[in-house]
Amino acid sequence: MADMSMPYEATGRVHQKRRTRQALVDAARELVAAGGEPSVEQAAEHAGIARTTAYRYFPNQRSLVLAAHPETGVGTLLPEDPPTDAADRLDVVVTNFIQLIIDTEPAQRTMLRLSLEPDPAQRGELPLRKGRAIAWIAEALEPLRDGMTSEQVHGLVLAIRSVIGIEALAWLTDIGGLTRDGAAASMRWSAHALLAAALTDEPPPPTPTRGDTKQH
Repeated sequence: MADMSMPYEATGRVHQKRRTRQALVDAARELVAAGGEPSVEQAAEHAGIARTTAYRYFPNQRSLVLAAHPETGVGTLLPEDPPTDAADRLDVVVTNFIQLIIDTEPAQRTMLRLSLEPDPAQRGELPLRKGRAIAWIAEALEPLRDGMTSEQVHGLVLAIRSVIGIEALAWLTDIGGLTRDGAAASMRWSAHALLAAALTDEPPPPTPTRGDTKQH
């Protein structure tokens, strides 16, 4: 009797099963890059794999999307023993986030394009734009809460997010003509400049929003 604690692909014809799993992951990535949030059935069809087989690897959509884009399940970009200084924490988070954006750039660009659709029905669920970055930056700036109000910290979080995502990367490379390394350096500098301004000049003013900050 098979060990139920072991993943399906770890038993039997392991190499073939790994290839099948990878084909499903690749199919999911392609579908996400095309603007979708693929179901297990859609990934299976795209990969030319039977649905019943696909479900042996991925019992639901969430497990499939997590395999294709592990960052969607990441709760923090800080290490287990994070720095205590806000600037150091921010540098870790910003560096990791920028690399994540560069590593998944084609899919990120598609998510950005769809997010700009005037008709909400055309935007879909946008699995890579769920507001995770805002939570990651807020966690990095947690030490500032002793000297700033929650509204001021939130305003700084939004300002930093505006200069480090796919939007900034696309502008810096496509319009500004920077390499991706140059764009990454520029985004890191901008993030730290905003933090320095908030600490040495004055905190950002409370910023009224539409309540819609669910953008990666």
